[in-house]
Amino acid sequence: MPEGPTGSTVPRRQLGRYLRELRGQARLTVRAAARKLEWSEPKIWRIETGQTSLRSLDVEAMCKIYGAPVDLTEALMGLAKETKARGWWHSYGDVIPEGFDLYIGLEEAASSLSWYEADLIPGLIQTEAYAHTVIRTHNPREDAEEIERRVHLRIARQGLLTRVTDPPKLDVVLSEGVLRRPIGGKNVMAEQLRHLLEMSELPNVTVRVVPFEAGLHLGVLSGPFIILRFPLNADGGETEPPTVYSDGYTGDLYLDKANEVEAYDAAFTDTWDKALTEQASRRLITEQVGSYEQG
Repeated sequence: MPEGPTGSTVPRRQLGRYLRELRGQARLTVRAAARKLEWSEPKIWRIETGQTSLRSLDVEAMCKIYGAPVDLTEALMGLAKETKARGWWHSYGDVIPEGFDLYIGLEEAASSLSWYEADLIPGLIQTEAYAHTVIRTHNPREDAEEIERRVHLRIARQGLLTRVTDPPKLDVVLSEGVLRRPIGGKNVMAEQLRHLLEMSELPNVTVRVVPFEAGLHLGVLSGPFIILRFPLNADGGETEPPTVYSDGYTGDLYLDKANEVEAYDAAFTDTWDKALTEQASRRLITEQVGSYEQG
């Protein structure tokens, strides 16, 4: 897929997903939508597959035809402007309406995720109590109702790992410090680590721990990240370019240039190679569960 002026296809790919979903909800075929908009069918297809940038006025016209609510229309118009931005950092904050999240869309579409975490259990395998502690700490000004909404959204995301149709492969490398840090207290951590062991038994989930004694590895230098890869087409080519996601404190970073993905691939491989085997990782996690339960 050719790169746009940003060097990143992420904003327009996600914009295309939302517009395709809205068209589906409106029960319009590509042909019907093209006729209503007085556009060609190939143009609709290019938009929905993220192969072209869009003017915000075009997005507004599509949303009007599809009957999208005002808040979502405004958010998508803002996203259209980002497809032409020079860099891709996204920190919309309260501009994004409920249910609109770039990363969640990528996660749902991915066929595999390679995930390195240095400090926290990955969101896809967090327990509700652990997630509540993390989200509450990260959002101290939000009221209890909003915290619960965010926790429920995080837990709902986890269904993709056990969905019937093509659940993604999840390879996780955790720093040993993730196990040792008592997020939420010892009882919460014991429950979380037991859940981690259960999740690692799924056929599509692999969890390995890189011990402190491994010393310096590229994950230490890169910080936490996720590499998302997407299904191949009938010809064996990529339907979408791999994307690196990093969850920043004040904004999220999305990278999909080939050299950027290669650098993070190297970091993940180096960290994976220095991690304990699956069996040894399970033993270490089990030992840490016992430590929390005895304490």
